[in-house]
Amino acid sequence: MKHTIIFVPHARAKFRKWRFSSTQAAIAISSLVLLTLGGVIATVLYFDTSFDRRQLDEIQQENADLRAVNQRFESSIRDLETQLTDYQDRIHRLAIVAGLAELSPAAGPGIGGIEPKGERLEDDLGALQKQLKGLVNNMDRLEVGLDERQMKLSSMPTIAPVKGIYTSSFGYRKDPFTGKRAFHQGIDITAPKGRAIQAPGDAVVIKAGRAAGYGNVVYLAHGFGLVTRYGHLSKIEVKPGQKVRRGDTIARVGNTGRSTGTHLHYEVRLNGQAVNPLGYVLDSIRH
Repeated sequence: MKHTIIFVPHARAKFRKWRFSSTQAAIAISSLVLLTLGGVIATVLYFDTSFDRRQLDEIQQENADLRAVNQRFESSIRDLETQLTDYQDRIHRLAIVAGLAELSPAAGPGIGGIEPKGERLEDDLGALQKQLKGLVNNMDRLEVGLDERQMKLSSMPTIAPVKGIYTSSFGYRKDPFTGKRAFHQGIDITAPKGRAIQAPGDAVVIKAGRAAGYGNVVYLAHGFGLVTRYGHLSKIEVKPGQKVRRGDTIARVGNTGRSTGTHLHYEVRLNGQAVNPLGYVLDSIRH
């Protein structure tokens, strides 16, 4: 079947005819449809590709940002690990001073291997948390140890209770009254009557009165099993239950009780047993 299309451009122009068959028309229409469809597909693909490229760029930027954050995070972990190790070393040194040498620095996290970064960071955090927990526990023990150490240092009878002349030692000697060999449980320090006697360390007064042979006495409890005794006093300046600090005046030198002259009889007892006071005195007794 043939078809004719007549074109009339304007009134004076010649007619133009275009004759074509049904097959040609079908081919032309199909080509037009295909061209139109192709254009539509190309347009869709162009915008879709452009959108995918923008998404890809955004994802790549996000990945770059995440990598930067991850690097900073890893660096922070390394810095924190270094600081924790430094603190552990300091705690260990202080623990030795506090008499807690068993507090040793916690083992390091032991980071390494070829595991993925995510798992490694998780392991790092777990190791740091464990190290931090150990650090806190050690600090708590160290605080208690240092407090006890400070209390012990403050309580030790490390200064001479009175300045004077050291006249009789600790141990066996000839008794000045009987002339027989007897054990002297303290030391004697001769000093003028009324000279102040000071507490040689922080303590609590457990006795302030009289005792057979000692005359007027003061007993101080320093804790840690230590008790000091002061005999032959002319005057007592403290009361039982009173807390005293190192250097506080507790009594005055005298000649009461079983005594041949003005002096201080000074004893140190550890867990009830008399020990040599000179083993504790760090300064000079001699005036």
